[in-house]
Amino acid sequence: MGDEEGGFGRGRGGDEGGGFGGRGNRGFMPKPVKVGDEIDVEIEAIAAKGDGIAKKDGFVIFVTGANKGDKIKVRIKELKSTFAIGEIVQ
Repeated sequence: MGDEEGGFGRGRGGDEGGGFGGRGNRGFMPKPVKVGDEIDVEIEAIAAKGDGIAKKDGFVIFVTGANKGDKIKVRIKELKSTFAIGEIVQ
């Protein structure tokens, strides 16, 4: 009754939020990088703990020792569900 629009995975979060905590399906999508990849990035910002922040197709990559504005090559050394950790390739 009264749930014509609801259904599985809809409701409060709509199509973007899914039905599981409103975080969308990002955790289930293929990631644009994998461990061992070497990619060129630009550091867009600095995180609270001092790591540089770059993005690949919207996916966040934290890079220790990088500064905002750096255009560098990084190697992905760790992959999490919502971000990656990279290191500067010397």
